[in-house]
Amino acid sequence: MSDVAGNRPALRRSLSVWQAVGLSVALMAPSMAASINPQQTASAAGRAVPLAFLLSGIGVLLVAYGFVRLCQYYQHAGSVYAFVGATLGPRAGVVAGIGLLGTYTCYAVVTSSAAGTLGTAFLAHTGIWPEPPSWGPFVLTGVALAGAWLLAVVPARRGTGTLLVVEGATIALILLVTVVVAVRLIAGSAPGGGRFDLGVFTYTPGTGLSGVFLGAVFGFLSFAGFEAAATLGEETRDPRRAIPRAILGTAIFGGVYFVVVTAVEMMAFGSDADAFRQSSSLLGDLGSRFVGPWAGDVISAGAAISAFGCCLACVVGGSRLLFALGRDAFGGRAVGRMSAQGTPAVAATTVTLAAALVIVGCAVFFGATAADTFAWAGSVGTLILLISYLLTTVGAILLLFVRRRMRVPRRQLVFPLGALALLGHTVYVTVIPYPSSGPARWFPVIAGAVLVAAVVIVLAAPGYARRVGERLAVAGGER
Repeated sequence: MSDVAGNRPALRRSLSVWQAVGLSVALMAPSMAASINPQQTASAAGRAVPLAFLLSGIGVLLVAYGFVRLCQYYQHAGSVYAFVGATLGPRAGVVAGIGLLGTYTCYAVVTSSAAGTLGTAFLAHTGIWPEPPSWGPFVLTGVALAGAWLLAVVPARRGTGTLLVVEGATIALILLVTVVVAVRLIAGSAPGGGRFDLGVFTYTPGTGLSGVFLGAVFGFLSFAGFEAAATLGEETRDPRRAIPRAILGTAIFGGVYFVVVTAVEMMAFGSDADAFRQSSSLLGDLGSRFVGPWAGDVISAGAAISAFGCCLACVVGGSRLLFALGRDAFGGRAVGRMSAQGTPAVAATTVTLAAALVIVGCAVFFGATAADTFAWAGSVGTLILLISYLLTTVGAILLLFVRRRMRVPRRQLVFPLGALALLGHTVYVTVIPYPSSGPARWFPVIAGAVLVAAVVIVLAAPGYARRVGERLAVAGGER
């Protein structure tokens, strides 16, 4: 299939708005994120985990404004690659695209590791695999990556529909358990004497507001993927309406969901901070305590499946990005080649192999566990993602308020400016003061290396940047 730019391969328009929502929700993976991410946030923000998620949610909604407006103007499989390239220039677009590709690859590591960790915990708790060895989670991690690759090389319509059904069922059960827990907290009948306490929305002198912002980094990790529907801009019917709705709807839902669920989690665990941080599945533990063992087991299994679905969404989103980059670099060859089924199978294989190599490298050379690869790749991927969000937001400002390509009230400038302020401050508190010990000292270095490598590529290949500019002008939605 060709597009208007000539004989370049193009994706098939066959997806509905709900299937676009499916990719964004699956990549955000609310059931997995609420079960395993808040522990990392608590290490920085203390009990103010819901406050950290509230800040992240506000930031995501502000960022979503730029994505929504850009998706109304451009439809392109490259997402931020196209948005930034068309607004800030092709070189900046390639850098943003490679950066987001790095994020999707890191998140494929994160989510496959989460699937391995959550799946192993479920098998151990139910007695199916009573005493798994330390390398046990990596077995399920490999299974998750292999399964994601298999489903990613078939038309996205099948995968995204399945992801939405599975994730939706798990979220429904989680919300039911959350309501039960909240009612018992309010009634004063919670196990362990837990009480309804809005103090979880305040920070303590020990953590400070800077600790809350640092914890918000893992809040952004939980929301990451809300914009994934943008990579389906060439595959969705009526994309100017469907994609913005999918992105905004996912961001709003995620904001309400994470704040409410994490608040209930913190109240239910009460002052037992150690139990909170050491839980392998927060919602699974709460389901067992407040409803019954069966509920905990079902939620834990659902969270593991959610992690797998998120891994699949990462591979799907990353493959679309790599396909778009390769299409402009190599035409219909290499990673820019389409399969007979109309999917970027070569690009999907490349993203999957890259994620597998990261996991193997961390385990072999650094002795990492699956929990380590989850935390390490999550930190690096989120740092890169924040930079990509910053570039996209600047591009939206240029498009809307400098070049005036769309008619929007000037007072709406406050939304992207707010996004820049919040994103910039989050990056600052992540890097300053610079971590002096432990794995954390390498996270900014690795994230920076990915972005520097992208800059080197565009400077070393000026012809590529020129082709990108020409093709974005034709295929990116210019009117």
